[in-house]
Amino acid sequence: MTFSHNELLKIPHTLSEPRFATYLQHCNNDKMEALKLYRWNLEISSALVIPIHFLEISLRNAAVERLDIVHTPNWARNNGFIQALPNPKKGYSPRTNLQAVARQQPTAGKIVAELKFVFWEKLFTSRHDVVLWNKHINNIFPFAPKTLTTAELRSQIHDDTFIIRKLRNRISHHEPIFTRNLQEDYEKIKTLVSWRDDSTAAWMENTQTVTRLITEKP
Repeated sequence: MTFSHNELLKIPHTLSEPRFATYLQHCNNDKMEALKLYRWNLEISSALVIPIHFLEISLRNAAVERLDIVHTPNWARNNGFIQALPNPKKGYSPRTNLQAVARQQPTAGKIVAELKFVFWEKLFTSRHDVVLWNKHINNIFPFAPKTLTTAELRSQIHDDTFIIRKLRNRISHHEPIFTRNLQEDYEKIKTLVSWRDDSTAAWMENTQTVTRLITEKP
């Protein structure tokens, strides 16, 4: 791909000089190479939306499966569950998030769809071990390695989900991700999805274009 002199002048200005500077710096001030890298960053960001979709849907459905059993399908309005959620004065509050969504949405399915990704991530902290995970996490993730303890499995699900959520946020805010180890990010996604269901992970693997694009990085 080549760009005309006019494109080399106008596109970086339109994208904003500070935003483009990150790419320019990485490419030794070569505008042509920086624009190629910018385009690749767009393509890989778009491609990652598919596996992240698989992860987010798989994770939240796994959590809902357990919540339905422990707190009934009306768990989103179960006061005992609501009070068990953290409610920090600063930063994200799972309790506030759930209460706000439950007030606005009439059904459990719509509540699940509207809750933030971080809500599901926070369910995999140690505070929920006794009630949700200690005896049943292997039923929810039947393809996870049997060598992992319950605590190790739950912790890895949480930690890797945290990493992927941060990646998702960067993509959502159109930030550069080209300096990340994207192969490692993708492997985390594939692992978590496969722990939930290996057939779904195989379908995701056959659908995604992330691994090909990684090899085409400028």
